[in-house]
Amino acid sequence: MTMLPPPSTKKLGLVIDLDTCVGCHACAVACKEWNDGGQFGPLPDENPYGKEPLGVWFNRVHTYEVTRFEIRDSGPAERQAPGAALPNGRAAATAQDVPAQQPRGFFPRISNLESPTPALTVHFPRSCLHCETPDCVTVCPTGASYKRAEDGIVLVDEDKCIGCKLCSWACPYGAREYDYEDGTMKKCTLCVDRIYNETFEPEDRVPACVRACPTGARHFGDLGDPASAVSQLVKERKGFDLLPEMGFKPVNKYLPPRLRRNRATGPAEAAAEQPMASSGSNSGSLAERFFAWADKTLSR
Repeated sequence: MTMLPPPSTKKLGLVIDLDTCVGCHACAVACKEWNDGGQFGPLPDENPYGKEPLGVWFNRVHTYEVTRFEIRDSGPAERQAPGAALPNGRAAATAQDVPAQQPRGFFPRISNLESPTPALTVHFPRSCLHCETPDCVTVCPTGASYKRAEDGIVLVDEDKCIGCKLCSWACPYGAREYDYEDGTMKKCTLCVDRIYNETFEPEDRVPACVRACPTGARHFGDLGDPASAVSQLVKERKGFDLLPEMGFKPVNKYLPPRLRRNRATGPAEAAAEQPMASSGSNSGSLAERFFAWADKTLSR
């Protein structure tokens, strides 16, 4: 069994904004490109253009559709069982994808039971969460899987890995990737060979996925520092852990999607949601009319 180091005050990790992620997979491609030729490569692919492609990807993006979940007016969200009847007689859908004890607003609140909130598409990037107490480390029989004391990053020493896959079985997030060519386990490294590279410009000393994200949905920093930009972002947006009930204390955090407008609401509610005149009105400055039009268009 591999022992964990003493808790570190520095906890490098990612904050992923599920509200602005558009599922473009730029993060996954950039990760693959950087690591395939880097210190932890190669990342092989088998039959990449066939019906059943297989390969090593440190970062994967999944897309889900979430519909009709009831959120209480105050306090955490309650999980609804699949097919459970809501007060309006409709059934909850895909509730197995809804983590318990989520902060308020993670899913659209049903304020008008006769007008259910529209379906919400969530693009969900998944990679190693660099947990504070990772079972993938403690189950490793050779010490190949380890957690760095200086920054909390979880890595794999391929020279020690025997490919037993115990770490992948212990990880509840499915973050481990088995390389069938090398017979070893691989995973996200937070681009440790990049973030400390002083030959790079400061703005480039971030993981490749963060640098490539076109919408700014990925953020990198020290989550052990309450004053850091990422910690403040988590606090302001009520960021949450993935599967907190498992007790692994993931360092990476997710920011919940913001509430979406319900186009089925009545005229009074719709008017209340539009503080400015419509794009066809002559009131307000040109910039105000433009942003009112853009806001209306993007909210459809």
